[in-house]
Amino acid sequence: VSMSREVSEWLGETAAALSEVRPQLEGRAVSAETRYRLLARLGEAASHYRHAVYRNETFSDMVQQPVAQVNDMLDDALAAIDHSIQQNRREDGMYHAYNLLDLKSESIEVERLYAMLEGQVAALSSGAIAPAQAADVLETLFESDMYRADVRTFMLYPDRPLPGFLEKNRISAAQFESIPLLRKMVERSDDSIVLRDEDGCYRFNADLCNLGDLTARLDDAAPVHGDEVEQARQSLLALYERVFNHKAFTGRSGTMFGYEGLGCVYWHMISKLLLVVQENFFAALTEGADEETRNRLGRLYYRVREGLGFNKTPDEYGAFPTDPYSNTPKHSRAQQPGMTGMVKEEVLTRVGELGVRVSEGAVNFEMALLRAGEFVASPQTFRFLDVDGQWQELTVPESGLAFTWCQVPFVYRLDDSAESAVKVTLSDGS
Repeated sequence: VSMSREVSEWLGETAAALSEVRPQLEGRAVSAETRYRLLARLGEAASHYRHAVYRNETFSDMVQQPVAQVNDMLDDALAAIDHSIQQNRREDGMYHAYNLLDLKSESIEVERLYAMLEGQVAALSSGAIAPAQAADVLETLFESDMYRADVRTFMLYPDRPLPGFLEKNRISAAQFESIPLLRKMVERSDDSIVLRDEDGCYRFNADLCNLGDLTARLDDAAPVHGDEVEQARQSLLALYERVFNHKAFTGRSGTMFGYEGLGCVYWHMISKLLLVVQENFFAALTEGADEETRNRLGRLYYRVREGLGFNKTPDEYGAFPTDPYSNTPKHSRAQQPGMTGMVKEEVLTRVGELGVRVSEGAVNFEMALLRAGEFVASPQTFRFLDVDGQWQELTVPESGLAFTWCQVPFVYRLDDSAESAVKVTLSDGS
């Protein structure tokens, strides 16, 4: 494989770090020290690559790298990724979506954010979860706080009450008293850092936007308060972050009530969930999972599908049910019409429901997810546009089903008395 010298060096450093820890990853017995060392080495490899490219302002000459070495690195990387996914499994069986990483000089501290729908979709699509476990995740998801029974589908994250404006930026009396500098400044009517409001509540000055602003204010106070500033600096910076918790700020998901905010159903994510459940269903077939697991995944697939807009009445959906919309807030109906990403996933899942599966350049038919209710009770006419752009008609027989794929008509027929067979009609009529 040809690659630039910079990429080759990054590959070598990364491969060495991953291969060293691979045996421990597979044994699931990875110490915190090992995780820290691996993260540091991977970060340093990326940093070396970035500095080399920036320094040269271009890539250097090409070198050859054995394909086997590239494949080995990817295998080791997948082992690390699989380990990471398993480490993020919650006690309820679902998965953490986002972690807050606090890098110390010799350690890593990890805090968890609340559960999120996209975290479950990501874990289920990773290929690192067995079919039976995937069914467990989905069943737990339906019992979770993310499920909105009124629309029979899921919010992006559990709804929760937000504190009112005056409930924010509050410093407790104990926190205030723990930093003598604050009392001294307030007694001198110096509210450049902290002030006391009319209700006796201590608050940080509203002009402070971040730690940089606070640091600048402390520097300004140093000529007046001397060594007390340095004695209070670290405690005050830590208090500022405890009060505002900036590192856990998630934007609109924690502050808004529409546009993918609190209580909101984001329809594209629901269609992504539908697709990943279908992928797990077919994976269960391919891997030879037991019948109970396959049936569970099949039922869960249609339960997710039931919540999509096209299964609702116009009154329920608040729009034409077949039209794609971006989101449904808690306080309203479907909002923001347009060709959203959900269209792509629903086209893919519909083709999958009809059993069309492409593998190694060949089309196969696997109709395990197709329901008997799809077949017509009596003969009907099916009109379609053929590959030449001409409208054609054919008769769908009793207990039949017709659709086009790449503008080629396909007709299925239920017949318990006949052996399975495929009949192909060529363009010359034979």
